[in-house]
Amino acid sequence: MSGTLYIVSTPIGNLEDITLRALRILKEADLIAAEDTRHSRGLLAHYDIHTPLTSYHAFNERGKCKSLLDKVADGANVALVTDAGTPAIADPGFFIVREAALLGIKTEIIPGVSALTFAAAATGLPVDKFAFYAFPPVKSGRRGKFFEALAQEDKTVFFYESPFRVTGALEYLLEYCSGERQIAIVREATKLHEEILRGTVNELLTVARQRGSWKGEFVIGVAPAGYVPGNSNMEEEES
Repeated sequence: MSGTLYIVSTPIGNLEDITLRALRILKEADLIAAEDTRHSRGLLAHYDIHTPLTSYHAFNERGKCKSLLDKVADGANVALVTDAGTPAIADPGFFIVREAALLGIKTEIIPGVSALTFAAAATGLPVDKFAFYAFPPVKSGRRGKFFEALAQEDKTVFFYESPFRVTGALEYLLEYCSGERQIAIVREATKLHEEILRGTVNELLTVARQRGSWKGEFVIGVAPAGYVPGNSNMEEEES
């Protein structure tokens, strides 16, 4: 009898943001496949969980996928976790879930916190519909096309960004979206130095340039063109 592949959401910062179900699955699993075993050991130690760990990350997922699914097919219960948040959301997970589905292997999703859903709730931007663009490319040509496509969306767009490229991302938004586009920056969600900045591209670019450097993990939200906070007509449409 085959086992189950569990896709387990873990905290993005505050270790209390984990479900009772997730803790039970991590304790009962035969093996935990972790994006970074060193990072995951901290979470497991906090909750006195001693399940064996193996690595599963972006650089070995295709090679490791078969061996993990073979274990599940042989009856083992395997839990997949990433460094933070929900696997497959701009993290390893999609490939093994797809392969499991093709093989008819049972997969259960253990939902929980995600930096994306945190930002959607926290930024105050319209989210009756929204798009997620993951991380912008690093190379300038592809990066420009990324922000050009983002600017043409008729809905709020969220994307992740490295602290080293946040100011640069705002400069691209200035170029492609205009300085009056409403945006929000979520930094270090659920952590000690959590910060949510809201304003126009011009306003937050000024803040970014004054700071000079950033630290932490970031989600940036960009409102659709024409959105103005407090515009009663648009708010009626959202409701």
